[in-house]
Amino acid sequence: MGNIAAVTDAEFDAQVLKSDKPVLVDFWAEWCGPCRQVAPILDEIAGQHADKVDFFKMNVDENPVTPASYRVTGIPTINVYQNGEVVKTIVGARPKAALLKELAEFTG
Repeated sequence: MGNIAAVTDAEFDAQVLKSDKPVLVDFWAEWCGPCRQVAPILDEIAGQHADKVDFFKMNVDENPVTPASYRVTGIPTINVYQNGEVVKTIVGARPKAALLKELAEFTG
């Protein structure tokens, strides 16, 4: 995961909610097969669009507070935050083309 940094419950407010750019957060876990499928796709997208969007991963097992507060019940869940609000939620694994289409308004 070269292009995506991890974010914790403790850092979430500063790193994600207070960012002046849109922020994509990938909620995942080690044991989640679809999460492992999506990870390299998101890494690739992050490498191409890091100038427009900040990308983070959050391990839901190690950081239970934030996923619970955003009602993340299934993983992978990808939330896009803008100005401290969730503006897009994608639940489940998607191929790269589908993810790019859903994220086009942010990656432009």
